[in-house]
Amino acid sequence: MRVIGITGSIGMGKSTAAAMFRARGMPLHDSDSAVHRLYRGEAVGPIEAAFPGVAKEGAVDRASLSQRVVGNPAALARLESIVHPLVLESEKSFLDRCRGEGRRLALIDVPLLFETGRADEVDIVVVVSAPAEIQRARVLSRPQMTQEKFDALLARQTPDAEKRRRAHFVIDSGGELEFAGRQVDAILNALAGVD
Repeated sequence: MRVIGITGSIGMGKSTAAAMFRARGMPLHDSDSAVHRLYRGEAVGPIEAAFPGVAKEGAVDRASLSQRVVGNPAALARLESIVHPLVLESEKSFLDRCRGEGRRLALIDVPLLFETGRADEVDIVVVVSAPAEIQRARVLSRPQMTQEKFDALLARQTPDAEKRRRAHFVIDSGGELEFAGRQVDAILNALAGVD
């Protein structure tokens, strides 16, 4: 089975593109969705122990947690040391299930594929990219997003140009959804003969 890693910087449309692959029958493990599940499940206890007061009504309050880790590299590293192993465990179970089902291809959505050194763990890298001004407008329109938070997130991410350079395929998400969908179809067609 070939593993495809899909990634892209914040606001590039990675989740939308990943959903397009899923809609076309590609099995998908979404790291962000896994984190959301963990923040309502097994990660609550360890995160609350590390960051007292961030759990509310049995779930991690993302806004409270964000206030504790943004701009604090040591706190962020502590959070990642709790969450990343749990996400990797979820991903491994997903890939084992896909292998057991005899799948030829499986897609893992990993926001920090390059930043965590995981690009070498996948067979094919798909990068979702858009012009910087579109990315900025998308991100700053999000609730509770500030220029400071955006800058901090960008500073942690591999530059878009570098991601595109290292990709096997690039999806340009700066245009209409239909255009991105055609690019997803072209990638699936290109991979149809890949074993």
